[in-house]
Amino acid sequence: MARVRQERAEITRRAILDGAAVAFDHSGFDGTSLSDVVRHAGVTKGALYFHFQSKEALARALMDEQFQVAEGVDAIEDPGLQTVIDLTHQMAHALRTNARVRAGIRLLVEFGSFTDPDPTPYNSWIDTCHRCLVPAQERGDVHPGLDTHDLSTFLVGSFTGIQVTSHVRTARGDLHARVIDLWNYLLPGIAPADRFPLFDAEGSPDCRARLGLPGARSSAAAG
Repeated sequence: MARVRQERAEITRRAILDGAAVAFDHSGFDGTSLSDVVRHAGVTKGALYFHFQSKEALARALMDEQFQVAEGVDAIEDPGLQTVIDLTHQMAHALRTNARVRAGIRLLVEFGSFTDPDPTPYNSWIDTCHRCLVPAQERGDVHPGLDTHDLSTFLVGSFTGIQVTSHVRTARGDLHARVIDLWNYLLPGIAPADRFPLFDAEGSPDCRARLGLPGARSSAAAG
């Protein structure tokens, strides 16, 4: 019976997060009430408060979920520059297909604009990129004169701006194309000329296969 109750509680928690994601994705933090969450989730307010004590607790849970996209990085034996490229495409795909990730990113941008912003989520993404770029630089895939932490900070800021612009202009319909543009413009300044052809702005073959993206290499990377 305890296991059944635990499973039911987890189902309810997932329903609450799904309902909150729909509400926050549509209306943002200030525009969403707990009544909106309850309506979208199909649960009672009592069930909501059992799992989450406040609207902010719900928002934090959704913001934390975006980092599931990067969970596999630590398991990669030799992370590098292509790993970071693939991560940007994985996040772009999640933004287009996963309401929880969309809500989490919207909340992240909104919380980052508050009077007392929390830099933790941005710093986590910067650290993830940095863990990939340090070994990449050590094996000669990143120009030796570049500061990999500054580069990681720039990449996270650039992706954030690109996804917001894509959201406003095309409801993120062109987001993968804009990510490809980002890397086609940046790779010549990041990778030495003799290493440049090793990297694909469109994502690695495995990444494209997992995300269902077109398989053709970009002309820049193929050159």
